[in-house]
Amino acid sequence: MLDQHLAILGGGHMGRALIGGLLRSGVRPERISVGECSPAARASLAQEFGVTATADNARAVDGAAIVVLAVRPQEAAALFAGIGPLLRAQRPLLLSVAAGVRLRTLQSWCGAGVPVARAMPNRPALCGAGATALYAPPGVSAELRAAAERIARAVGEVVWVTDEDHLDLVTALSGSGPAYFFLLAQLMADSAASLGLPAPVARTLAAATLHGAGLLAHTANADLARLKADIASPGGTTEAALAAFAAADLKGAVQSAVGAAVRRSRELGAAAERGS
Repeated sequence: MLDQHLAILGGGHMGRALIGGLLRSGVRPERISVGECSPAARASLAQEFGVTATADNARAVDGAAIVVLAVRPQEAAALFAGIGPLLRAQRPLLLSVAAGVRLRTLQSWCGAGVPVARAMPNRPALCGAGATALYAPPGVSAELRAAAERIARAVGEVVWVTDEDHLDLVTALSGSGPAYFFLLAQLMADSAASLGLPAPVARTLAAATLHGAGLLAHTANADLARLKADIASPGGTTEAALAAFAAADLKGAVQSAVGAAVRRSRELGAAAERGS
């Protein structure tokens, strides 16, 4: 289906990541149209990717086989006022990456007969190293599921979940997760700098360590607990650091953080539903 017209509503970070990934995977730029309200963003999209970018969402959607919703959850309801009749008439697949906005809300905005699926990607999609979870209800055909997966796979790894509620957990884990790792790397660098290591050296080493650890974790059959144990020699420096983390209840802090992100995802979805 990706040899047909594809519309992306929203030319922000995730919209740009998807466009770049799709072009790298062989989709031609003339097959992609983008609905974007910012004149500067439209000009940038056209110049960088060669795609058609317009402020008229209905124009972007008209004739599309797939419509990707890539706007903030708070902006989604208003957007459908202008494209709902077109969606109902043409019935493209709507693939939403709006965090927390549930299928029942999306379907109420689209109207009966429009197939809807959800995706939860993350920011590393910008460099083709994303992690995306997909969910589609039973009524979405295998062909449409395959098209949704191809879009997501253009920017990284893809998994399917069988329960829509799991997407809130995915949002808290991989959607928000990169920020957790960046925070840890930042704190590591700051700590080393406070102990006397030059700050630029500390930042370089922390970033390289984050990158390398991610590569190791992503190797075939990688086991996170084993990878950790391989570094933590008995009585060594790593074991001392891990003991300090345990004493500070790092596990509890992470559980609290992930739980807070899950709750916020559900709040965003509820707010979007109230605004519809």
